[in-house]
Amino acid sequence: MQQATIIHCDNLVKIYKVADLEVVALQGLDLHVAQGEMLALVGASGSGKSTLLNILGGLDTPSAGRCEVAGYDLTRLGARQRNDYRRLMIGHVWQQTSRNLLADLTIQQNVETPMSLAGYPREKRARRARGLLEMVGLGAKLGCKPQQLSGGEQQRAAIAVALANNPPLLLADEPTGELDSQTAAQVFGLLRHLNRELELTMVVVTHDSAVAEAVDRAVAIRDGRTSTEMVRQVVQRGWEDGAYQESGSAPMLEVRHQESVIIDKVGRLQIPTHFLEALPFAGRADIRLADGHLELWPAGSRAVSENEE
Repeated sequence: MQQATIIHCDNLVKIYKVADLEVVALQGLDLHVAQGEMLALVGASGSGKSTLLNILGGLDTPSAGRCEVAGYDLTRLGARQRNDYRRLMIGHVWQQTSRNLLADLTIQQNVETPMSLAGYPREKRARRARGLLEMVGLGAKLGCKPQQLSGGEQQRAAIAVALANNPPLLLADEPTGELDSQTAAQVFGLLRHLNRELELTMVVVTHDSAVAEAVDRAVAIRDGRTSTEMVRQVVQRGWEDGAYQESGSAPMLEVRHQESVIIDKVGRLQIPTHFLEALPFAGRADIRLADGHLELWPAGSRAVSENEE
């Protein structure tokens, strides 16, 4: 059964004005994310990842194109609708703990704050805050302030805050970027557990290759457009050839990654750099429709090859 799509981005454009210059951060980006999917956005600094995350979070508005999240058209929201969207539909986890937690409040009070703004009654706020902190492994530290927690514990508390109003979408911008590798793995493991347990859709911006390989799908953004995607597949070795029957052992699980180039709705694709460096395309290509596939040749080289034959 195909899952419903919660994020629709079609030909999304974002232009910033800096003094007398215009900076195009997103250049006709397409992206669709299924309900319950855990997606990683990867790419170099300046590629457009954080811009996209800010638009999805209702913190910025597109310049052109279509962007819908959970039925909200983010190109047409009024101020009140945008506030409701940010408060109820989105949870944020930032890399910097100072953006996640209020230093003067206990972590229970931090978790209760979004619920207070949403109008939850006091008893319900306290009960849900305790439950969320238990869920992220901080049930024994309800009264601690952020500075009394380790970096990993602060990020766990931040996740609880992000989930306070039970949003359908969680956005995480480098959530493990300031953590050591062991703590980062634990925090990501918690995110993955919540994704599966709560069927919570997550979009994670990351430079961590281990995170990118562990999500359902990793989409690379380059020059403001989606470039390639890598889909994670878990397969059972041994079922196909019946080898496990002969050995008497159970089949083994194997994780595979299928990488594809993304073609947008107007037919644009970004050829990975290592292919461009391997052949002298020089900005031009000959294209031919063959039996069930397309062929790309450096301009003029196919004709030369055919003449030589």
